[in-house]
Amino acid sequence: MVDSAVDIQGRHIKLSNLDKVMYPAASFTKKDVIDYYARIAPAIIPHLHGRALTRKRYPDGVEGEPFFEKNAPMHRPDWVKTAAIWSHGNRRNVHYVLADDLATLIWLANLAALELHPSLALAEDVTCPTEMVFDLDPGPPANIVHCCQVAFWLRDIFDHFGLQSFPKTSGSKGLQIYVPLNTPTSYDITKTFAHALAQLLEQEHPKEVVSDMKKAVRTGKVFVDWSQNDEHKTTVAVYSLRAREKPTVSTPLTWEEVERAYKKKDPRLLVFESKDTIARFDKMGDLFEPVLELKQKLPDVRKSAAAAGGIDIAAQAEEAVPAPKKKKK
Repeated sequence: MVDSAVDIQGRHIKLSNLDKVMYPAASFTKKDVIDYYARIAPAIIPHLHGRALTRKRYPDGVEGEPFFEKNAPMHRPDWVKTAAIWSHGNRRNVHYVLADDLATLIWLANLAALELHPSLALAEDVTCPTEMVFDLDPGPPANIVHCCQVAFWLRDIFDHFGLQSFPKTSGSKGLQIYVPLNTPTSYDITKTFAHALAQLLEQEHPKEVVSDMKKAVRTGKVFVDWSQNDEHKTTVAVYSLRAREKPTVSTPLTWEEVERAYKKKDPRLLVFESKDTIARFDKMGDLFEPVLELKQKLPDVRKSAAAAGGIDIAAQAEEAVPAPKKKKK
């Protein structure tokens, strides 16, 4: 196995097993993984900066057994930044890695941390998410094209509230829609609001949408996963590799690209591998940059429900939001 060493920003990093194949179907090695993260670093680091990072590691490649890692490894270099965050379940602090710089990103890539899953909040205030996310997960035979339709319905609702939203591929089967906030809020607000919208879409489009987490009810429908909006959950980072057959990436999209894929009914238009995502960033810049900076506030549907004496939250959302319109084919 080929080993090497690099100096990055004054940090010395030993790289090991560079010729180890991580994606056998694509002959994509650990060297290729490291090269990808080095080249996409200007795009991904701002989205990881200051956020507790959960890593999904694949020491034997995507066909091997992975494991999630929250605590920073004991053998980490002393220059790797961490954030101590109290875990109520474990009744102790978990020391999360902060991937704030290129050296840390390359060190993680060398550990076969193929997938990077940051918190929706900054580590300095883990109770305040800076964004709200909807994970659109298709239940076969539904696919990412069906997710596009649901994404349009969500966008119609956000437009009604004057909120901008930003799509990206999950890098796996579906789409993810982000609503940047960057204003004081809480998971109670974002999770309640997301759940209300998921239930509303299910009521309006019962043949296409499900808000229930049970996998048995998802066949042929798109599950609108609202539950990601939680302090104890993470969502795969934009620009992160995914552990699929090929080295696909969670890639930011324009709404025009989503519309084109829907119109052509071609899911291949929304699949991007590492080389594609690098080329897109070089040409288009970071399409997700507004998610870092755009300040928006959610309407507090939870308050209006409480004031109404506990009326179903989805009903409250339905009163506030006009029925989503179906896109013309």
